[in-house]
Amino acid sequence: MNICVFLSAADLPERYTRPTREFAELLGKGGHTLVWGGSDVGLMKVLADGVQKAGGRLVGVSVDFLQDSARVGADEIVVARDLAERKALLLEKADGVVIMVGGTGTLDEATEILELRKHGKHTKPVVLLNSAGFYDGLKEQFRRMDDEGFLPLPLTDLVFFADEPVGALAYLEESFGTA
Repeated sequence: MNICVFLSAADLPERYTRPTREFAELLGKGGHTLVWGGSDVGLMKVLADGVQKAGGRLVGVSVDFLQDSARVGADEIVVARDLAERKALLLEKADGVVIMVGGTGTLDEATEILELRKHGKHTKPVVLLNSAGFYDGLKEQFRRMDDEGFLPLPLTDLVFFADEPVGALAYLEESFGTA
């Protein structure tokens, strides 16, 4: 599978790098392709290093103003003209999406992907990997949206919440019948 991962490009503590390394190893050993923002810094680098080391492929989609931090040695790097085109290309190249820890950029990517899914613009499985409880508040907000009728489809059809990397990949593989 081609698995798009949205995550931070920041250098973060072990409670976030550990699950990133674990997920990377699972992707690579599973023979999957990582589709990601193409950066060679922070958690994005940790993820790409791990996938490549474990035998997976790397497909990066950078953006012109971040091109200087793009990974050298990826199997494929595409440079988008802006963030909107980048998000569209990432989704286009992916069979499924995993949202890992990140800041406002990751949150923007996550909400756009979920909004497109909500409106039926794609049916790709979306997993929110809640490492170290990072997304507990967001998970609660989504539940409230679901309970109070703000979502036109059940929350369970919109996004799957996983606490560990193995659960995230298992959900994607089950979605594609490869488990």
